[in-house]
Amino acid sequence: MNGCQWLIEAQGCAAEHLTDCRRFEALFDALIADLDLHPVADPVWHQFPPPGGITGFAVLAESHLACHSFPEHGTLCLDLFCCRPRPDWDFEVELSERFRATSVNVRKLDR
Repeated sequence: MNGCQWLIEAQGCAAEHLTDCRRFEALFDALIADLDLHPVADPVWHQFPPPGGITGFAVLAESHLACHSFPEHGTLCLDLFCCRPRPDWDFEVELSERFRATSVNVRKLDR
């Protein structure tokens, strides 16, 4: 294969941002547009009761995009798997701006 997978952990996020589904929808929209990804259905979202966060999943023609937030820990986790090469995305800047993350760890695995 010629694809890649990004595993991202953002910490120090604002708890109120990690329970705002609109922020996650906007994040998915930006990733999908910027990386020219192709959803095969609308994303599925689940918001847990307080103090829980949000889980989201999008099935892509290229594979998948998933997120999990933990407002009680200020943490956001993303998993993006693409079965074809994609350009790098500035996860550090985007998650810092969108969720006020103070630390973003990005691991990219060639698949």
